Amino acid sequence: MRKIMFIILDGVGDKPCKELGGKTPLEVAETPNLDRLAREGVCGSVRISEKPPESDEGHLALFGYNLKKHYPGRGPIEAAGVGLTLQRGDVAFRANMATVDERMIIVDRRAGRIETTEPFAKKANGMEIDGVKFLLKAGNAHRMALVMRGPGLSDKISNTDPHEEGKAVLASEPLDGSDNAKLTARLLNEFLSKTHEMFDAMPENQERIARKMKPANQILTRGAGYYRPIPPFKNKYKLKACCVTGGGLYLGLGRLMGMKPLEAIGATGDAKTDIQCKLTTAMRGLKQYDFAYVHIKGTDIFGHDGDANGKRRFIEKVDRSMPVLHSFDGVIVVTADHSTPCVLKDHSSDPVPIVISRGLERDRISRFSESACALGSLGRIEARDVMPAVLRLAGSTNL
Repeated sequence: MRKIMFIILDGVGDKPCKELGGKTPLEVAETPNLDRLAREGVCGSVRISEKPPESDEGHLALFGYNLKKHYPGRGPIEAAGVGLTLQRGDVAFRANMATVDERMIIVDRRAGRIETTEPFAKKANGMEIDGVKFLLKAGNAHRMALVMRGPGLSDKISNTDPHEEGKAVLASEPLDGSDNAKLTARLLNEFLSKTHEMFDAMPENQERIARKMKPANQILTRGAGYYRPIPPFKNKYKLKACCVTGGGLYLGLGRLMGMKPLEAIGATGDAKTDIQCKLTTAMRGLKQYDFAYVHIKGTDIFGHDGDANGKRRFIEKVDRSMPVLHSFDGVIVVTADHSTPCVLKDHSSDPVPIVISRGLERDRISRFSESACALGSLGRIEARDVMPAVLRLAGSTNL
């Protein structure tokens, strides 16, 4: 079977945009390299979900996971993304470091755009309350991940983050009547109260206040998830897989599926995050691995901003990075985890284009776009059908 590079252009799908003459960013972008892949492969449209999916749901669906059985929740994915090793029964959260006043009113949800929360995470990490251990690790800037580890925990508890400045920090509440949910909410609230007092007294915050900076004195939590292992990608498909990603969510997804994370390294040996570097790193990885997942975020960001021309320009930037793949002797898949139409500034359930290129078949579609790919021989397929199609066209016998 041939090696497979699976590229996800986050949120690349779109709706007709008025500022683009009633076309989508993909339809007006100059994309000779993506178009070449379309001509050399088979195309179609993928329905990710009946309702607008989140990115983590869209990714897992594309990789063939049953969300009802295997979706672990956003918290465990983010925790894996920052490098926390999870155990069955852990309850994990997404977390922000924030600034609150003496009344526990949120002044800044990002603690004055703090550059790192490392000293605060180290100070609180490992705290135990009533036999439950709290693992806290810093992510990028204000972001953190929190894990509760111990017996009798539940993820059926509410967020403490009201998602708005000027409001008070919320107390976590049980979302069902179980004793486990009541216990988990009580212990989380106690931990957040203790760490607030701890952080206020830290010299790092005294220094921030002296420099007229906002103190980092409150953890806000959301997205509780009860961790249970999901089937490893290697077991599902008999493929050794690696991933080249940026944000913690996508790195966490790769880790939970058992993919080996690769750091994007340029030709000079410097760490980089540019698209060409990601593709080159994936090609190197495929000398050792069978499958490489590459995530590219920018298309989604411009969709959320409602910037159709910016999204078009970013798509063209992606395309200009793709000549490095001309020498890759394997199957290349390009698709998306969801659509992010500029007119909505949010995710939608619109189908996304897909091309599976340089495999066993081709249908000579001339463009990579929503409308052109819809005419391809794959037709309209469900997300669960993507990996079987990729494996078939790559010549796999593991079907």
